[in-house]
Amino acid sequence: MLVSAIAQGLLWAVLGIGIFTTYRILKFPDLTAEGSFPLGSAVAVTAIVNGLHPLLAMLLAFAAGMGAGLVTGLLYTKGKVPVILSGILVMTGSHSVMLFVMQRSNLSLLNFPRVYDVFSFLPNYFDVVVVGLIVLVGVISLLLFFFYTSLGQAYIATGDNENMARSFGIQTDRMKIIGLVFSNGIIALGGALIAQNIGYADVNGGTGVIVIGLASLIIGEVLFKEVTLGERLISIVIGSIFYQLLLLGVIRLGFDTTYIRIYSASILAVCLMVPQLRTRLNLGTLMGRED
Repeated sequence: MLVSAIAQGLLWAVLGIGIFTTYRILKFPDLTAEGSFPLGSAVAVTAIVNGLHPLLAMLLAFAAGMGAGLVTGLLYTKGKVPVILSGILVMTGSHSVMLFVMQRSNLSLLNFPRVYDVFSFLPNYFDVVVVGLIVLVGVISLLLFFFYTSLGQAYIATGDNENMARSFGIQTDRMKIIGLVFSNGIIALGGALIAQNIGYADVNGGTGVIVIGLASLIIGEVLFKEVTLGERLISIVIGSIFYQLLLLGVIRLGFDTTYIRIYSASILAVCLMVPQLRTRLNLGTLMGRED
């Protein structure tokens, strides 16, 4: 059970990292995640069922998520639709896109290959751990490479101070679109990984996933306060694993798993309140004291 929770934490960390690129850097919540995540699942599973290699299916899922992010970005920057509403519109539209792709509400991967099959010789769940680590190393490496380019610095500057960034000639609308495109691509990739792990894709598979992603992010921030950008991305992975361990603890205590979503929301609510409680009680962080 412990290895299973760690494996799940690694897979869901991909979602958390995707959410981080908009929620923390651009400073706005993107509800497209609840559409792009199951969209990635639907595209990947459909591609595999139709004979495509699982790795290529994951690339298609990534592209599909980027497409969803692009639509949200255009609605937000060009259509001047509020970002939350833009995300809701794309999330709602994604439902029909998934039905069109799968031609049904859910699709199974029973007896079809999965990306984890490469490491099938490993003990149970260790194949998922290895694949999760490989994907996370790749995603984090690419993001760090991007963030330290001139384009990446312009992207970060847009989130830090949009008016100042614009005064330096940075096309902030373009930066927002780039952020939404790559964020949702990563989120859809996470959806493809999860779908192959659980063995199916479902059009309702995105319900509540933003809570899971935010929980990974917030827990990482609670555990590690002052860190570098690279360390922050790693802290999201740790936060995701910690969150899955918390859920495992709740289940082991005998709570009804039917209500798992309210447990998830409660854990996130507590984590969100921790910084305020720490300030009121004048407590330090685990990695140092508050400024």
